[in-house]
Amino acid sequence: MSELIFYDIPGKSDASKAWSINTWNTRFALNFKGLKYKTEWVEYPDIEAVCKKIGAGPTTTKSDGVTPHYTLPVLYDPSTKAVVPDSTAIADYLDKTFPDTARLFPPGTRALYNSFADEFELAVMTPLFLLSVLATCRNLNQRSFEYFKKTRTEAYGDLESITPEGAEKTDGVWSDLERGLAKVAGWIETGGGAFLGGESPNYADIRLAAALIWGRIVLGRDSERWRRIISFDGGRWERFLDQFEPYTAVDN
Repeated sequence: MSELIFYDIPGKSDASKAWSINTWNTRFALNFKGLKYKTEWVEYPDIEAVCKKIGAGPTTTKSDGVTPHYTLPVLYDPSTKAVVPDSTAIADYLDKTFPDTARLFPPGTRALYNSFADEFELAVMTPLFLLSVLATCRNLNQRSFEYFKKTRTEAYGDLESITPEGAEKTDGVWSDLERGLAKVAGWIETGGGAFLGGESPNYADIRLAAALIWGRIVLGRDSERWRRIISFDGGRWERFLDQFEPYTAVDN
């Protein structure tokens, strides 16, 4: 099997080089399946040109609803010549193309995952984004920093205002995140295992782990915000993320 090529967005330090929640979805999936790959690092302003060069289509449209929007991750498989954008599409491709590796979507769970993803976006990702977007911007190299700040300010407003430092200004966001994570904890407990997938992780667990590792990296392991997140639900989320340590290699 030829080595897969995985396109990711770099952070500004070795410790935070792999930081993006969307690309961690794919990195965890590749590592979980034990597949060999090489990372190609692409700064934000270069993503569209790189995608067009390798034949990766847009995944959505920009805020005008018309202009194609190109995003990472993208996976290139030299064995099949397939170019696959979007982390969930990549997960589907990996299960189909490498059926003898650990399944991301066990049989009969693919439709259920879609319902999870929609609810998870509202319950966890929206408040976590608000608490982490400024830190995410600050973690980028200069060209990407300028691009990210400009585009996110246009979309959401002043980033410093979105995530103010004063805790009293974000009380509602913290409450939303705590409730959202408690909801996810309830789903895990209903299944009776350590994961949303029961006794072993599936792609829903990878989505959750990617969100958590993104927060830990951009906020900082020792930051007040990260310490607060992992205090929720009796420390469950730090323990949950610890179970994904075997899959955190940046290149294998």
